[in-house]
Amino acid sequence: MKDERNPRALAALADEALIDAVQRQTFRYFWDGADAASGLALDRRSLVGDTDDHKVAIGGSGFGIMALIVASKRGWVTPDAAFDRLRRMLDTLLRATRYHGTFPHFIDGASGATIPMTPTDDAGDLVETSFLVMGLLCARQYFAQDTAAARRLRGDIDALWHSVEWDWFTRGGREVLYWHWSPNHGWAMNHEVRGWNECLVTYVLAAAAPRHAVDARVYHRGFAAGDGFVNGRSYHGIELPLGMPYGGPLFFTHYSFCGLDPRGLADRYADYWDLNCRHVRINRAHCIANPQGHPGYGESCWGLTASDDPDGYLAHAPDTDNGTISPTAALASLPYVPAEVMQVLRHFLTVHGTRLWKDYGFVDAFCARRGWFADTFLAIDQGPIVVMMENHRSGLLWKLFMSAPEVQAGLRRLDFSSPHLAASGL
Repeated sequence: MKDERNPRALAALADEALIDAVQRQTFRYFWDGADAASGLALDRRSLVGDTDDHKVAIGGSGFGIMALIVASKRGWVTPDAAFDRLRRMLDTLLRATRYHGTFPHFIDGASGATIPMTPTDDAGDLVETSFLVMGLLCARQYFAQDTAAARRLRGDIDALWHSVEWDWFTRGGREVLYWHWSPNHGWAMNHEVRGWNECLVTYVLAAAAPRHAVDARVYHRGFAAGDGFVNGRSYHGIELPLGMPYGGPLFFTHYSFCGLDPRGLADRYADYWDLNCRHVRINRAHCIANPQGHPGYGESCWGLTASDDPDGYLAHAPDTDNGTISPTAALASLPYVPAEVMQVLRHFLTVHGTRLWKDYGFVDAFCARRGWFADTFLAIDQGPIVVMMENHRSGLLWKLFMSAPEVQAGLRRLDFSSPHLAASGL
């Protein structure tokens, strides 16, 4: 793959060529930077010192599978090479330890063994599993050839997807999903999955499952019934229908919507394209207003989301703003405010240059106030850049995911409307 190393030369490209170059370079994280044994996405890579060489991120691998599809479609790698990489990824996933069908947050890429995230978060993670399944279903829809190898690949994806016991994560029939379960600690983490946040796709898949599906009441009385679901207040003159104050970190508008097409997607609670556009505009307006006076903020430099920062890792948002800008926040928002995002992209390249732009695309974050630039890349931040930029360009992942019959059935079960449902006759 061509390696684009000159940020100023990139910034001079026309929009379409620039987007392509950024996607292609960012994809290198999931190709050249993947786990050597499995081909799955490492949780993070560092520019200094050693990385946890086999610490694979399950959710990040879901985004990585979607990025692999983009690379195949765009010709950055051959379809055969993409297929072979996915085959290797699947072989590891099939032998990995699972918990009522779910994967842990992290696994060892060589062995498939669980790597605990914390002492009690040492087993099944329903939300990370849902991001993986989203990517797998896109791959199943993409690799549709009538060959023995492709049929086997689709069958293995279905085996993984059908084995997830979404209903187990209602703790015996409660009307909400729970994030974690462990054979060692049971339900000790006690983390109910209530919205509004990044977990819409978790509930859609739970309702869509051919086996182990949950009733629609779990969505309406669980996800949609939390204290942080309905908002209705205005921020910087923009009304926000759902979500926490100021909308929260921008990954809420990215993770589920790597596959779920928000264009025309609506239920009794919101129009999700409108909601996401409002959320992005509020995040941008906050950075322009810049009430804390952070250096560098403005129309050309905005975007708050979860990322590394000078003191560790934080879900940055207007009400948790320590001056850290995360490139993924704006770049993965390209479908929602394209002109504003292109302005930010060119600013990052021309003003910050090689401090931000490296072998795997943009580093995770930077904080001008403290003169800090991350020396890390994170799978869950690099993946949405590639995927959401492609959704802006072609709608590729939206078309694939929304074409899955089970996804359409799940959306219908939850009383969603979408042009994809109308087109399918549902």
